Amino acid sequence: MRRNRNKGLERILGRLEDLDEKNLTILVNRLVRDRHLLESVFDVIRDGILVLDGESVIQYSNAAATRLLGLRRREIGNSNIWRRIPELAHALQIDPDQLRPAQRSASCEIEIHYPETRVVQVYFVPMEEATEHELGDGTVVVFSDLTEIKHSTKELIENERIASIMMLAAGVAHELGNPLNSLTIHLQLIRRQLEKLGTSEKTARTEKSLNICTREVDRLDGIITHFLAAVRPQTPDLRKVDPIAILNEVLEVEENLFSERNVNVTIDLEAMPPPIFADPDQLKQVFFNVLKNAVEAMPGGGSIRIRWRKDARHFTLMFADTGEGIDPEDLTKVFQPYFTTKTTGNGLGMMVVQRIMRDHHGTIAIDSRPDKGTVVTLQFPVIDPERPLLEDS
Repeated sequence: MRRNRNKGLERILGRLEDLDEKNLTILVNRLVRDRHLLESVFDVIRDGILVLDGESVIQYSNAAATRLLGLRRREIGNSNIWRRIPELAHALQIDPDQLRPAQRSASCEIEIHYPETRVVQVYFVPMEEATEHELGDGTVVVFSDLTEIKHSTKELIENERIASIMMLAAGVAHELGNPLNSLTIHLQLIRRQLEKLGTSEKTARTEKSLNICTREVDRLDGIITHFLAAVRPQTPDLRKVDPIAILNEVLEVEENLFSERNVNVTIDLEAMPPPIFADPDQLKQVFFNVLKNAVEAMPGGGSIRIRWRKDARHFTLMFADTGEGIDPEDLTKVFQPYFTTKTTGNGLGMMVVQRIMRDHHGTIAIDSRPDKGTVVTLQFPVIDPERPLLEDS
């Protein structure tokens, strides 16, 4: 037999006629304090909590649920959860028009898109399953935000995948170095033997072929050396640097390239930039790769505009080109190893840039539209003036 769900309340109401005005006021104040205490406790819980009535209408929402689901005050007591969160109804195969509560304890993982896209784990506990109190036909719903965990896990898996590929590639490149060294030694021996034969038409043709082989071996050795330097993780030698000064050094080196490709580069400088912690050589590598991609995206010439801004915590550099842009389906792949839309190139440049930015506790973002151009945004943490470097102290 079901216990009367209002039994506790009836006990209190039964005493009201025996209470004078003073004791009645004390009782009401106590109930108000207890309610405020419970609401305060629920509001400090990081998980979202909803209480639904027998028709699945939201009767209570704690602060976390209100924030996570973007609930408005007028929705409390009026909004049916299945219509309010259609992703939830779909996951539990519930018809929103039936207005019925969840019949049993359940759990599901869904992706919601309002007020922002989040991944949440949802738990349903019908109130009638309570063992100590009869709470009616309603339901308690708990929302746990898994978005950051999902992103961190995805990033960890991606980093491990890239690291595995890089280790394999570095191992192959290293092994290629051994036969190249052997070829270099034997080519040198052939050259010495050729010098002993003197000069003739045959030796001239052989020497020409020998020079071609030597150049190609040197070229392959250079490719492997630069490849290993790019893919082997190197701990950055962080020091206090002026990022614009380093950028100007790169622009000076690339000046002839810009002129040949008919590319105009401008830097908007409104004030002195803040210093940042960075490895100068790795920072140059980042700038070289970003500028190289921008130039190659403008085969007929164009312009690159470099702007920067700062706030209390970050220094941001933005490289905007007027190039061909990147197709939306390719934009998510630009940091993947060996992905490239060019006929030349190894597809490692932006992956290396992303790795360097992470090692500098910074971020890289790309915004691009086909035939409109691309904006690459680099964000670095700035040096806190209240916490000077040890070597400056």
